Amino acid sequence: MTSAVDELPLVDALPVEHLFDMRVNLAPVQPISTPMGTRLTFVATGGTIDGPRLRGEVVPGGGDWLLVGADGTGRVDVRATLRTHDGVLIHFESAGIIKVPADGLQRLSAGHALPFDETYVRTTPRFATSDPGYSWLSEIVAVGFNVLSPNRVDYRVYRVL
Repeated sequence: MTSAVDELPLVDALPVEHLFDMRVNLAPVQPISTPMGTRLTFVATGGTIDGPRLRGEVVPGGGDWLLVGADGTGRVDVRATLRTHDGVLIHFESAGIIKVPADGLQRLSAGHALPFDETYVRTTPRFATSDPGYSWLSEIVAVGFNVLSPNRVDYRVYRVL
């Protein structure tokens, strides 16, 4: 007996389209111990967006309320406002997972970036706007690959086709 799942293609790579790269500048982290783990609050101080499908800036004031559990895994909780090159505001949210080497936080504190191949930082950005030129962003699934640097996080964002 076959099922509808049998009709789905098996893929070993997802087809994607590069949308943009984003650099988010961050104020120094605010660590808070909680019963659920350590909450690391990062407030965005600004940033840039540049790419084939989106250009603009990160408006200061958003941030990431990262929760690092006892297992050492960070759970991303980002919210920010983006302003496009033509003045449109877009709500940006992202969830995801962060795993860094055992000495990763010490290296960041010492001013060193963590190379992409030494970390697992993957996010799932979501967008919301009703502007006709950008409403397509509200209708896609996106994935981000991220690099952590002192007081900054960089995203490369793709749309899953």
